[in-house]
This record gives sequence, structure tokens and C-alpha cells, in this order.
Amino acid sequence: MVTMDKVRVMISEEEIAKRLDEIAGEINNDYKGESVILIGVLKGSFMFLSDLAKRIKLDAEVYFIEASSYGSGTQTTGVVKISKDVDRDLKGENIIIVEDIIDTGITMDKVTQLLRARGAKSVKLCACLSKPSRRRVDIKIDYLGFEVPDEFVIGYGLDADEKYRNLPYIGVADC
Repeated sequence: MVTMDKVRVMISEEEIAKRLDEIAGEINNDYKGESVILIGVLKGSFMFLSDLAKRIKLDAEVYFIEASSYGSGTQTTGVVKISKDVDRDLKGENIIIVEDIIDTGITMDKVTQLLRARGAKSVKLCACLSKPSRRRVDIKIDYLGFEVPDEFVIGYGLDADEKYRNLPYIGVADC
């Protein structure tokens, strides 16, 4: 069991805010004069998506998708399940998928393929975190917050058995 006194801060609230400003600036430049659709991957992306969306100075819509290859465990099953989908036509739209962490890449590869198949004008991937040491699928992350080592991270939307999503920083459970 993780307790709050056993959480070590890996990435501070201030570091996250600074990087969000930079990522939003890139998106604002890349899509100047256009609109975007931000699609957050539930549940983990909600804090990152919310803070990012506030910094984007474009016409933007926000939707959510729930997709996972983890089930109730901490190891991927390799099978991606879409349990909540976007209920909007995406043909001809600029899509930015917003994810909390890219681990194996399996889930994001499937989601990216799914959205491209729907005729989107562009599909880019924005992730708060990336664990390249665990990658099983080569996937391009267009906008990345931070690269992290292979440790179990929590906070800022990331959970341990549905807890600790509310931490304003990204931490590691030192058990």
C-alpha cells in the first residue's frame, strides 16, 4: 500500500507548468489559423489535458476516449479495448491525442490508427510522459512533456489502484 509520506517527487508542479507553456506554444504555432480537436485518453490524461487546453489559443474542441491494454493489472495484455469512443465525425479535422504516459505504445498505436482511419486531416500525439525503455511499438510522440525511467509513477492524473491522481506533481512510490 502506497502512503502519501512514501511518495518522492520526480517532476514538480512548477516543472510541469513550464513544460505545458512550451508545448502549448508549439501547438499554437503548428496550427496557427486552424482549429484542433483535443482527444484525452481517460482516465489518466484529465489533468494534463485540462491544463494544456487552457494554454491553447486556437479554436479547440475537447473529447474523451477510454482505451486500455492493461485491464486491472500493471502489465499490458497486448489487447486494446476501447470502452468509450468519440461521438463526433472526425473527417477532415486536426486531431491531437492527449495521453498521460506512453509505455509500451500498444494502446496509442491502436488509437492513432483508429482515428486516422476515420479520415482526420492530421493526427498527432501529445503525452505528458514517455517510458521509452518499455516501448514495444515504435510510435512517434509529437509533443512530449517528459521522458521518465522505468519506475511506477503516480500523481497528476496517474494512479495506483485509482488513488493519487489528485497529486499536483508526478511522483514515485518509495515502498
